[in-house]
Amino acid sequence: MELFNILNELEELIEESPKVPMTRRVMVDENRVLDYLDRIRTSLPEEVRQAKWLVKERDKVLSESKKEAQRMLEDVAREIEQRAEDHEIVKKAEKIAQETIKKAEDVSAQIRQGAREYADEILQSLEEKLSKMLQEIQQGRNELRK
Repeated sequence: MELFNILNELEELIEESPKVPMTRRVMVDENRVLDYLDRIRTSLPEEVRQAKWLVKERDKVLSESKKEAQRMLEDVAREIEQRAEDHEIVKKAEKIAQETIKKAEDVSAQIRQGAREYADEILQSLEEKLSKMLQEIQQGRNELRK
């Protein structure tokens, strides 16, 4: 950076200039100091522009980073919400499946019970008919024996 070079040269001028005896002062060439100051003034706007550009770029990067971080947080929040909803959906589906299985088992038990009762009624009716037939057969045999 040009500004630092000029300042270094100015410092060398001061260090190499003759000292005033019995004081801490130095004698410097006025024209050379003024020349350094002019050079500083001319390079300063460029340095300031570069510094402003750096600050602007830094702010831009920070702003983009904040936006990206916010977007990432929103994505994570949506993902968590989606997973929670999926978890709730799975729980509801499992509950519905369990209820459906229970209903199917109940219906199956009712059908089995109905089938048993029906079979028992048919067997009872058959037993009654067989009983009547047996009585008729025994009656018929008894009549034959007389």
